[in-house]
Amino acid sequence: MKERLVEVPTPSGRMEAFVTHPDEGGPFPAVIVYQDVFGLREELCDVARRIATVGYYAMVPDFYYRIGRVRIDVPQDKAQWGLADIDREQEQRARAAGKALTNAMAVDDTRAILKFMESEPVKPGPKGAVGFCLGGRLALCAAGHFPDHFRATAGFHPSVLVSDNPESPHLLADKFRGEIYCGFPEDDPLAPTATIETLAEVLGPAPVTYRFNRHMGAIHGYGVPTRDVHHKHAANTDWAAIFAMFRRQIPPHAG
Repeated sequence: MKERLVEVPTPSGRMEAFVTHPDEGGPFPAVIVYQDVFGLREELCDVARRIATVGYYAMVPDFYYRIGRVRIDVPQDKAQWGLADIDREQEQRARAAGKALTNAMAVDDTRAILKFMESEPVKPGPKGAVGFCLGGRLALCAAGHFPDHFRATAGFHPSVLVSDNPESPHLLADKFRGEIYCGFPEDDPLAPTATIETLAEVLGPAPVTYRFNRHMGAIHGYGVPTRDVHHKHAANTDWAAIFAMFRRQIPPHAG
């Protein structure tokens, strides 16, 4: 596997991103991994590696670049970490960055990423997107604004998919194409029952195939593999659905 850090030129500055793909063959279908509130870090790079190993070009952008380098230090001596294990100041800075990051900003950044990929070993045509937490919302926003590019979009415990915000992704229902998959925990204030039901209602007649699972016993954050709230069965169920969607919509490079 090849992997490196790159800088993506955007109208707002230069955005750091982790990139990985097989070292032979190509070009590869691309998948963008949209970060959760804690930003770019090694465990999300591992998510990209998991995707890339089967024949994809995977990227994890740092959408917090506008306010500087926002990072949290995750304990390396623990198999799983919780909020009590990270620096309070780093956590607060990351959460503030998450609140400052708008859907429109992420759409602008995605446009720059798509341009950047034109000079990378990326196969032209449909791409995939996977988002965690707020990244699930950003991935859906990208899919709605760039339907010719995104035909396989997924969210692990995606947050605030339905709101009064004029940029809310549920308002893009008639723009989506291909497939969308979402995995929801049993009880999540960021994705309550009303949100799950509304999303199913608006996407049902939309020109996209929408599937979702609601995982009993799982809570918000279950999809991040090294979190103390990780729910292995729920996450693996989601990954099975996501990779099946990828095979249908953006088959991996077979070389």
